[in-house]
Amino acid sequence: MLHAEPDSGQVVITRFECPNLAVLAYLLVLHVRIKRAVHRHAPALIAARVVVQWRRRTMLSISLWPDLDSIFAMGSVRRHVIGSRVPGRLGVRTSSGIFTFTGDWRRVMFGSPSAPHDPLQPLNPT
Repeated sequence: MLHAEPDSGQVVITRFECPNLAVLAYLLVLHVRIKRAVHRHAPALIAARVVVQWRRRTMLSISLWPDLDSIFAMGSVRRHVIGSRVPGRLGVRTSSGIFTFTGDWRRVMFGSPSAPHDPLQPLNPT
């Protein structure tokens, strides 16, 4: 049986569906500023990237975190808290999800007895 491991890697994906390209461009600039602030004030953030679907006027913000607790640090980043209110004011529709590590891909896909190893952690800890 598979189970979530909140003490292991987490992926947060937030979807922004914008009413027009100008709003999408504005959100991209805002995202860069917020990402810098989060890196500064929430050092556990491993990486954050954006995928843009221009024709759909959609942006996906994808961030990687070492564990579930580290995600809560975003709540103490002032620029993130203020920025999280902007999309609604601009008519942007949003949804977000947190995806938790559930085990080695061989176990998840094929039921192999492979031991879980969080890919956000080094293979050989030094």
